[in-house]
Amino acid sequence: DWSAARHTVEDVEAGLDLAMPGPDTVYGPPLAEAVREGRASEADVDAAVRRLLTLAARVGALDGVEAAVTEPAAGPEDAGEFLREIARRSFVLVKNDIPAGDEAPMLPLAADVVHRLALIGPAGAEARVLGGGSATVFPERVASPLDGLRAALGDRVDYRRGVDLYEQITHAGNGFELKVRPVAADGSGPAPEPLASGQVKWMGYIPGGMTHAEFDHAVLEGTYTATVTGEHTFGTRGSGRLELVVDGRTVFDDDYAVNPDDPFESFFGPGVARGTTHLEQGQTIEVRLTFRPLPSPEGFPPSVMFGLMHAEPRPDEDLLLAEAVAAAREAEAAVVVVSTTALTESEGWDRKDLRLPGRQDELVAAVAAANPNTVVVVNSGSPVEMPWRDDVAAILLTWFPGQEGGHALAEVLLGAEPGGRLPTTWPKTLADAPVTRVEPNEAGELHYEEGVFIGYRAWERRGGAEPAYWFGHGLSYTEWDYEDLSVEGDTVRVRVRNGGGRAGREVVQVYLAPEADADVPGGIEAHRLAGFAAVAAEPGETVEVAVRLEERSFQVWDEAARGWRTVPGTWTVEAGRSVGDLRLSAPVKRG
Repeated sequence: DWSAARHTVEDVEAGLDLAMPGPDTVYGPPLAEAVREGRASEADVDAAVRRLLTLAARVGALDGVEAAVTEPAAGPEDAGEFLREIARRSFVLVKNDIPAGDEAPMLPLAADVVHRLALIGPAGAEARVLGGGSATVFPERVASPLDGLRAALGDRVDYRRGVDLYEQITHAGNGFELKVRPVAADGSGPAPEPLASGQVKWMGYIPGGMTHAEFDHAVLEGTYTATVTGEHTFGTRGSGRLELVVDGRTVFDDDYAVNPDDPFESFFGPGVARGTTHLEQGQTIEVRLTFRPLPSPEGFPPSVMFGLMHAEPRPDEDLLLAEAVAAAREAEAAVVVVSTTALTESEGWDRKDLRLPGRQDELVAAVAAANPNTVVVVNSGSPVEMPWRDDVAAILLTWFPGQEGGHALAEVLLGAEPGGRLPTTWPKTLADAPVTRVEPNEAGELHYEEGVFIGYRAWERRGGAEPAYWFGHGLSYTEWDYEDLSVEGDTVRVRVRNGGGRAGREVVQVYLAPEADADVPGGIEAHRLAGFAAVAAEPGETVEVAVRLEERSFQVWDEAARGWRTVPGTWTVEAGRSVGDLRLSAPVKRG
C-alpha cells in the first residue's frame, strides 16, 4: 500500500515488488546499497524485477511487446443477471417481524397486493454502490433503488427525498463544461484537455510531455449552466496557490495548504467553499481556477492535484421530512433507504462514530411512527448504529451492491431470497463495542491489549452488553429446523429441515468451543468459526451438509515454539444460524 513500506531488506525478502509512491522509497538507492553490503539478496531483487516486467509485458507497457489482450473482452450476455445474483446473495436480512394485525412477516412484499409504496431517502434515488477513494470505479450504468422498484411496480412507487445529506461541497459535475491545460513559465504549453469531473490529478507526469521542472501553473476553465435557481456555492480542493474566478468575480486568491503531513489529503480530503453566486435556472457563467504548486513534502513525488468544487442551493430539510412522512402515511408500506456518504466511509480518514450522517435517524423514526409497515434498507459498507431498530418492521443490509444493486433490491423486497450473513458483529451503540481504542496515544503508541480477542471473540470474552446482531446472523424468507449433528472423524454432518412454507436457502455455520480450562497463555476464545455450508430446500424438505474440520481450527500460535500448536482436550462442535444462535452440539477430542 502507498507509504506503507518501511523496511528495505525485510520488504524485498517478503516479496514486496514495488514500493509506492516513488521515486523516494525504501527501495531504489537504499536497496542497491543493501545488496552491495550483502544485507539483501540480489536474487530477491531479480525476482521482484522479473515479476514487474512480466506485468508490464502483459499490459503492453514494454516497447516492442504486444499486450497479452489487445481487445477488451465482451461481457457475458447474462452479465446483468449475474451481477444481480451477486448482490442478492450478499444482502443480509437482520430483522423481519410480523406487523400488528398481519399473519405473515413484513417481507417479502406481495407485488400484486401493494398498490402504493413510499420509497424514501436520498440513497433511494442516488445509490451508493461502491466505496470512496481508490475503490472508485465508473460503471457503465447504475440502477438505484428507485430504478429497480419503478421497473417492478411502475407508478405505484411514490419517491420522497426525506432529508438532505449535504455534508460538504463536492466536485464539479452536472452542468459544467471544463478544460484544463498546463502552462510553463514562458506561457507555452499543450492544448487544453476536456475534464469531466473538475478534478485534476497529475502524479509523475504532465500532459503534453511537459516535465515537472518546466511546469509553472495549470488553468482549469469553462462554463457552468445552473440546473436550479438559487445560491450556488463554488470552492476548491487541493494545496497550492489557488485563484478562483466565478462569473468575472475573484472569490479566492491565496496560498492554501490542507495538511503538510499528508499530501493525499490535498486531493482526497474535504473541499473548501470559497463563495456563493445567485444563479437562475438555465443561466450560464464562466468559471476559472488557476493552480500553482507549493513545494512537495520530502519524499513525495512532484504532483499536481487540485479541483473545482460546487454545491447547488440546499433545500428546506424540514419540508422534505414532512413530505416523506405524509407519503408514508398514505402508503401501504414504506421503504426507507439510509446510507453513509463519501465522507463517512472512504480511504484517507477514519470514522469518528457509527452514526448515520445527517438527520436520517430522525427520518426513520418519523416514518415508522406514521406507518408501522416500514422497511429500512441500510446502504453502507460497515456497521452503523440503528436507534430505531425496535420501531421498524424489517431491516435489510445491502452494503455497497454494485451497478445492478437497485434491481437486486427490488427482487429481494418482492420475494427473491436474501442470501447473506453478517461478517461482523453489529453493536447497538459504539459505546457497547468491546474494542474502541484504535488511535495512538500522545506518545504515538497504540497497544493492542485485546490481542486476538476482536470481533465476536471480544464480545463473548467480555460478556455484558449484547450486540444488536451477532456475527453470522441473517434471516431467510422461510423457517429452518436444526435436527441432528454428528461427527465422523474430521467431518461434521448437520441435518436441517425447511420448516416454512416456501423454498429457501440456509447457511449452516459450525463453531468450535474449547474446554474452559484449556492451557493457553492469555486465554482462548469461547467460540471460533470452523466452517460453513449453504443449502437450499423446498418446503418440508430435509437436507444434510458436511463441513470438514481443519486441524488449524484446533490450534493456537505458540510464541516460544514460533509455530502453531494443537490445544488438546475435549472440544465442543456446535452448529447454528450465528455465533449467537447455536442449536446443536457434540464433543470431539484432540490430542
